Amino acid sequence: MDVTATNQPITRDETRGAEGGPRVSRFALCSGLSVALLIAVTLSIALGTVEVGPRQIVAIIADHLGLSSNVTYTQQQDSVVWAIRLPRVILGVLVGAALAVSGAALQGMFRNPLADPGLIGVSSGAALGAVIALGLSITWFGIATTPLFAFAGGVVTAVIGYTLARHNGRTEIVTLVLAGVALNTFAGAGTSMVTFVANDAQLRAIIFWSMGSLGSSTWESVAAASPFILVGLLASTRWGHPLNLMVLGEREARHLGVDTERVRMTVILLTALMTGATVAVAGVIAFVGLIIPHLVRLAAGPDHRTLLPASALAGALLIVMADLFARTVISPLELPLGVLTALIGGPFLLIMMLRARRAQGGWG
Repeated sequence: MDVTATNQPITRDETRGAEGGPRVSRFALCSGLSVALLIAVTLSIALGTVEVGPRQIVAIIADHLGLSSNVTYTQQQDSVVWAIRLPRVILGVLVGAALAVSGAALQGMFRNPLADPGLIGVSSGAALGAVIALGLSITWFGIATTPLFAFAGGVVTAVIGYTLARHNGRTEIVTLVLAGVALNTFAGAGTSMVTFVANDAQLRAIIFWSMGSLGSSTWESVAAASPFILVGLLASTRWGHPLNLMVLGEREARHLGVDTERVRMTVILLTALMTGATVAVAGVIAFVGLIIPHLVRLAAGPDHRTLLPASALAGALLIVMADLFARTVISPLELPLGVLTALIGGPFLLIMMLRARRAQGGWG
């Protein structure tokens, strides 16, 4: 792996990418992704049953922020942009960034290219929490009940897995992964049980939510999810160098001054918080944390100081574009976002598996 063992780069040529091709610099990659994300956000707000021009979009946002504008727009355009599309796009950016950064961080920590938030049971735990609220018609906290239950389920699952993996003051990676498998199985069984006893109305709600969607996005859901996601994203800016060293091996990282237990605990807990928040407000959206880090590595290499911020931008870009496609391709119907990402991610995983097997000359 091309990582930094100290603040100085190791001897491998830094101009080479993951497949031996030219590596894109951090500035160029992040700048390009930022421009692409801005274009995608503008398109997502502008396009739909009610079309709104870029000037009207800027004017509507400016007026709601208390800034004067001389651009005219209709009340319908104002309602569509401010109440429907803008919170949906903002939530899509947050969800995509959180899932991609979580996947990239967990892959680096576990030194496993197939790691993602589902590996340690966070996604399935959050799904179980939401399904319990939907299937049992629990409304203790009003419209915030399902997100709160999903968030609690994800965090509880992560805490249980992490607690089981702790032994003699250390975290055993193998135990953590095996605990994740067991927790995923348990949460899946619980979800199936609640689905089995649900009535028709509850079953429809569970199925719709489990397929993943940004269709129910509101400013309230943005406010509920953003603190947890933003805390994780801000903290991830400090993970680059420690994760680079942990890829070398836990013992080597400790010798180079990394508090591996603290880094591991921080990464696990904050990725659990981010994933729980995304599942709470958008349902189950698969494969983002798996696909995006691999694509970024192909372009810029495995240095986490570039990988993490670039993954955040690329994940946000993927979700915004996928959501735009999902709600316009069969309009007025809406394709579930989780189904669309699974259709993209499934073949991607198979291709990646076959390439890895071919590169190693087979696994038999």
